[in-house]
Amino acid sequence: MKLFVKYMVSARCKMVVKEALNSLGLHYVFVHLGEIEILENITPAQRSQLKIALRKSGLELMDDQKAILIEKIKNVVIEMVHYTEAPLKVNFSVFLAESLQYDYTYLSNLFSEVVGTTIEHFIIAHKIERVKELIVYDELNLTQISYLLNYSSVAHLSNQFKKVTGLTPTHFKKLKKKRLAGLEEVR
Repeated sequence: MKLFVKYMVSARCKMVVKEALNSLGLHYVFVHLGEIEILENITPAQRSQLKIALRKSGLELMDDQKAILIEKIKNVVIEMVHYTEAPLKVNFSVFLAESLQYDYTYLSNLFSEVVGTTIEHFIIAHKIERVKELIVYDELNLTQISYLLNYSSVAHLSNQFKKVTGLTPTHFKKLKKKRLAGLEEVR
């Protein structure tokens, strides 16, 4: 039986879900971002208990099909931007449509209607957060970051970064270093 969980976006969330399932004696086949498959059919009482256990950790068991699809879209974006190391070989719209087995226009319209922003803006927001994370780690240069996140050039990445944050990536990096230097001096 498949169940869908809202706000499940990290490895920590997966651990919380696994603990909740184990505490209810439910055996899972897999626990992915936003999706669980359990071996047994869940009783209404177990479903209610699972909802309560998940809610305590800020997660939500979903029933509405549109909400489930929206969460799947978000999870595909998060997986692609934050957890995939290889750049996509196809347009994201094609990748998303193939991953979810829906027409991209339908997915895009539904997402915009329900979330209030476009899939493109959602992707950009996550890409910029990932860029910030990679800049802070200081393991890759901007050229490598732009390639990893499927930007056409460093200039494109920089322009988008500035549009979203108000800072250039270089200025953001300097602020990070300045802040870190300040922390080292605190005694």
